[in-house]
Amino acid sequence: MAYLERSLEPVLTQAAREFPAVVLTGPRQAGKTTLLRHAFAQDHRYVSLEPPDVRALANEDPRGFLERAGTPAIFDEIQYAPELLPYIKERIDADRARGGQYLLTGSQNLLLLERVTETLAGRAAMLSLLPLSRSEVTGEPEAAPVWCNGELESRRRESTSWSDLLRGSYPELIANPDRDSELWLGSFVQTYLERDVRGIRQVGDLSQFQAFLRAIAARSAQLLNLSDVSRDLGVAVNTVKAWISILEATHQVVLLRPYHANLSKRLVKSPKLYFTDTGMLCYLTGVRDAEHAASGPMAGAIVETAVVAETLKQHFHRGVRPNLYFWRTATGVEVDLVIEREGRLVPIEVKASSTPRPAWSTGIAALRKDLPDLVDPGYVVHPGDVVLPLGPDATALPFSAL
Repeated sequence: MAYLERSLEPVLTQAAREFPAVVLTGPRQAGKTTLLRHAFAQDHRYVSLEPPDVRALANEDPRGFLERAGTPAIFDEIQYAPELLPYIKERIDADRARGGQYLLTGSQNLLLLERVTETLAGRAAMLSLLPLSRSEVTGEPEAAPVWCNGELESRRRESTSWSDLLRGSYPELIANPDRDSELWLGSFVQTYLERDVRGIRQVGDLSQFQAFLRAIAARSAQLLNLSDVSRDLGVAVNTVKAWISILEATHQVVLLRPYHANLSKRLVKSPKLYFTDTGMLCYLTGVRDAEHAASGPMAGAIVETAVVAETLKQHFHRGVRPNLYFWRTATGVEVDLVIEREGRLVPIEVKASSTPRPAWSTGIAALRKDLPDLVDPGYVVHPGDVVLPLGPDATALPFSAL
């Protein structure tokens, strides 16, 4: 399989120069191992901790295991042998100034982060790798210029392919366009259940958890109502809450919190849930062809999920932890995505239609009116090919130019 250049590679190599350890998290099959082996193959020994016999050796004699592995080393899927972390700390502290001694990967972010924080605080850089961003898929530079003399160019750009959204952006599917995506995603789900979910305490019945996965997928890009999910599945609310934490920990979903400011209006407090890959979303909701994706009831959720996922990738793959929110009043006026950076807010609305209309900017205009000193002009992202000003508050922008 041809190697696909990742935007995170320069950040990763810099982190390895500056920190004794680097922890790279992300979902299974996002390309963590491939990236590390590509960037560090000449210097670092590679050890996978997933095989049971290797895992047993690491857990039974961690000092001996680390001595045999030597440094620098790549330890893949460190969550299988978390007992190594205190001994890695011990070895790092003996030579604190040397960068890149240990490169660790993990598929369970929150669980792994807790252990790393306890043992490697100040010694490890934490980075995240999601499936491919659009610029990584196309090989185009990040943030392709669409500006001229400070103004966004009113010109056409490539429209979004619903087939691409249906297929998703996992490297295996992008590098092998003839691969049956439905078969691959089905195998991915089964592997995810067996390897990541089975070992987590809150899950006993995998078939029930799989039903939960599909129920949650049907709610992507919506306000998350735990009671509704609990009632539909016949499980306790606390169970639903614990299972959502598992999806977050394994990078399958992200929760956006409502943006709060000192407003007189009462803002909705429930988060919105998004999958991090549109292919997985389509697979779990039974969307099987591009026409169904574009014109079916999930069309809006698919495009909105794509925009949120792309925004996450463009931040994560630069080594930045983004501050992403949505804005919605109790009366239903909303903006799908609000990006906070350097004290400013950038509003983004998402539409599934390819024909921009001025009315699309209503929510952004309302937000700018409520927070005039904080909110910059925003964008309405759509799957078409037109860049078009929609008035003083927003510009219509194709997803391909996001």
